Amino acid sequence: MTAVPTSLITGFLGTGKTSSIKSLLQQRPAAERWAVFINEYGMVSLDEALLDQPQSDDVQVQELAGGCFCCETADLFKPMLVQFLRRTRPHRLLIEPSGAGHPASVLDMLREGPFFRQHLDLKAVICIADPQDFDNPRTRSNPVFHDQLEMADVVVINHVDHRAAESTAGFRQHLEQLDPPKLLIAETTFGNLNPAWLDLQTSVPRLPDFPHAHAAALNTALPLLQPLPASPTLPASPAPGQPVLLQNSGLGWWACGWLFSPHDRFPRHELFDLLERIAGVQRLKAVFHCEDDWWSINRVGHEATFRRSAWRRDSRLEIICDQPHDWTALQQQLLALLRS
Repeated sequence: MTAVPTSLITGFLGTGKTSSIKSLLQQRPAAERWAVFINEYGMVSLDEALLDQPQSDDVQVQELAGGCFCCETADLFKPMLVQFLRRTRPHRLLIEPSGAGHPASVLDMLREGPFFRQHLDLKAVICIADPQDFDNPRTRSNPVFHDQLEMADVVVINHVDHRAAESTAGFRQHLEQLDPPKLLIAETTFGNLNPAWLDLQTSVPRLPDFPHAHAAALNTALPLLQPLPASPTLPASPAPGQPVLLQNSGLGWWACGWLFSPHDRFPRHELFDLLERIAGVQRLKAVFHCEDDWWSINRVGHEATFRRSAWRRDSRLEIICDQPHDWTALQQQLLALLRS
């Protein structure tokens, strides 16, 4: 293998990283094979479904769910990525860490491992950011959010069409004051990225201010609600009306995911209303088989979008909250929709 141009695309929960990768895949040169390696904090991975990108020799997607690359799934990250590279032999690699993940440990693994040093050409780190997160005092004071911005070579301010102009301007002013200066600060909508940004080279070392943020959080986090599996492989498709529930917690986040049979059909409007009413949601992703079609749901805080989906494998839901939830009660509400 020759050294593969590799881009780390970071960003906090819900900033639009998956949409950005989707936009890049749509601009992929026809003669190139691209590989995408995605980290999902929850146990049920959704990004492959939300990409609406069929697996082919030209585009390969690999997901690692159940915790962050930088800590809980660090032992799986290296061997899975090595196997993925050997299997796909891509012309370009995109790596998307979890929005809850700290970039320092991931960058250390990519720069220090002998295999990665030889076979990866690590380009500029691109961070997708939302001005709304910067305006939120709780997010703004989060060490992971801070270091995602601090360690990025390129910061792309997303959702500018839905944010107040003064909010975007204030965020840009903050970014322009960071030292070392960014290679590029850009603004976009719907996560659209210029593929030329993937070939920008890192210029100076960018050190984290909170390199041990996750280690400290892990030492004080509540025990996992359910042990992580030895393998990231999800269960087989469940029987109709009998979903599989998978949950995990740590680092101040509580996540729960469900897998439903592809034969389960949900009433679309009632389902959307239920998913919009759930309180305390930081991030919600889902693909459901409804009575009229398959639909994807993407919710960040109180903002939700819905669109038709090409996914057909199963219905799946992943929710990340900043507080514990009664997931059993929510499951009963979902099952009641099937019976309605």
